[in-house]
Amino acid sequence: MSDLNLILLGPPGAGKGTQAQRLAKDFELPHYATGDILRQAVDDGTELGKQAKPIMDSGGLVPDDIITGVIGERIASSEAADGFILDGFPRTIPQAEALDVLLERLGRRIFAVMLIDTPDEEVIKRISGRRFSKKTGQIYNIHFDPPKHEGRCDVDGSELVQRDDDRPEVVSDRLATYHAQTAPLIDYYDQRGLLRRFDGTRSVTEVHDHIRATLATLRLEEGI
Repeated sequence: MSDLNLILLGPPGAGKGTQAQRLAKDFELPHYATGDILRQAVDDGTELGKQAKPIMDSGGLVPDDIITGVIGERIASSEAADGFILDGFPRTIPQAEALDVLLERLGRRIFAVMLIDTPDEEVIKRISGRRFSKKTGQIYNIHFDPPKHEGRCDVDGSELVQRDDDRPEVVSDRLATYHAQTAPLIDYYDQRGLLRRFDGTRSVTEVHDHIRATLATLRLEEGI
């Protein structure tokens, strides 16, 4: 067992999902994004999914014990036997402590925690610059990947709109939540020697290459 159990940390818009998908392909590991897992549990009608459904339907925050339970089901499954990538979990110190207990029970451990460090102003620019077409689903960014014609989709010329949760003031609120609840995890994992930092302002490929090189070095050091 390689025990390549990885956690991705970073603010919203840092590119965690993109890097997780690439790493999942590189190392043939399952990528567990909290939101996706909760939705799947609801669709599958699992016991935990049944508990989470009414909370999610009402727009409430799913309690830690339910989230930890859903994550626990996945990392204890056969598909995660060689490792896993967590994206969006843990979000708080209590969730991290619950994950520690769960892994100890399974006789496993976290291999590395990768922080994609991205300044607030960069996050706001990335997220608030997103525009999408309701008709085609095509996504653009007015700063980094603009359409050929302002406000119009390249595919069919349909109007591009901004999602409500991509507005700068909403992004600022999300960042405030991140700094209050999730940022303390940086110290939590750093003190245990698990944290590795990556510059989130670099290109997707540069960040990916840096993460891969770091993991390769760590694996050599540990002989796995």
